[in-house]
Amino acid sequence: MKKVLIESHYLPSIAYFALIAQADHVVIERCEFFEKQTFRNRCQIQTANKELDLSVPINHQGRKIIIDKLTIDYIQKWQNTHWRSIQSAYKNAPFFEYYSNPIQEIIYSNTNSLFELNNQLLTICLKFLQIDTPIDFSEKYDKKVESGVFDARSMIHPKKNLSSLGWFSASPYYQIFGKDFAKNLSILDLLFNEGPMALAVLKSSIVKK
Repeated sequence: MKKVLIESHYLPSIAYFALIAQADHVVIERCEFFEKQTFRNRCQIQTANKELDLSVPINHQGRKIIIDKLTIDYIQKWQNTHWRSIQSAYKNAPFFEYYSNPIQEIIYSNTNSLFELNNQLLTICLKFLQIDTPIDFSEKYDKKVESGVFDARSMIHPKKNLSSLGWFSASPYYQIFGKDFAKNLSILDLLFNEGPMALAVLKSSIVKK
C-alpha cells in the first residue's frame, strides 16, 4: 500500500496503526469538518468490567468547524478522568511503567487544539512502535482523491464492523482483562500488554493481498 489518506484519531486503534505500518506514505486529513461520535476525539480501552470509551470534550457549539481549528474544552476535567481510567485499567500490565509517563505528559500538556493533541500522541506511539512511515498533512479537502491514494477516511468508525476493513484481521495477543479477546482497542492496550512485541502483533494483523 503506497499512499494512505486518513483522518486524525485520539489515541488511535490497532487497525489504524496496522494501516500506517503497511503504508509507504500517510497523509492525515486536517481540512475536513469535525464529525461527532467518531474516533476523532474518542478512544476505547479495556477495563476490569467492560470496554470503556474515553472522549475528549471539544468546543463547537453545534457549528461546523475544520478539524485543525477545533479547540479542547478544559472546563471539563477530562484529563483526570482519562488518566485515572487508563491507570486503573493498565497499572498491572507488563509494560505500563515503561510507556506511561510520556503519554501522561501529553494528555496533561493542556494543548489547545484537538488536532495537535492527536498528532502528539500519534507521534509518541509511532516512536514506541518503531514505525517510521512518513507522515504529512493535507493542504485542502478533496472529496475524491488522486489515483494511487487509498482513501481510508471514516473507514475506522465506532459504528462500522471490523470486517469492512479489508487490510486488517486482528491477531490475538495477551490482554490483562476480559475472557473474550477485544479486537480493536486503542493502541495503548497493545503497547501496555505486549511492549516490544507490539509491532510484531501489528504486522501479523495485516491482511496480505
